[in-house]
Amino acid sequence: MGVSAEMADAHSSQQRGGGERLDVAASVLALLADRTRLALMERLGRGEADVTTLTEATGAARTSVSQHLAKLRLAGLVVARKDGRRVVYSLRHGHLRRLVGEALNVADHQIGSLPPHD
Repeated sequence: MGVSAEMADAHSSQQRGGGERLDVAASVLALLADRTRLALMERLGRGEADVTTLTEATGAARTSVSQHLAKLRLAGLVVARKDGRRVVYSLRHGHLRRLVGEALNVADHQIGSLPPHD
């Protein structure tokens, strides 16, 4: 299947599943509506990290970080892999990095009273 056929197929599936897409998007945004999870996602957007690194980056308790990572992993937003005795986490895909980045850009605009732009 060619690229244009794949795009057309993806576009038609997006149109058919509009309600499901909105439900899933709302679930993703709800998960990101927690400050600690958002901080975890922002840090993971810069590269993979273990729980110790993520605990230092967020300032949250280690048990809290582990619980939030479990929620993000169960939701399919974060993946984990073993590296010796450590578990290393990363974002599942770049869309999440860009989503978090855009949310933080909106915050920058609101905090700094920056003018809107596209």
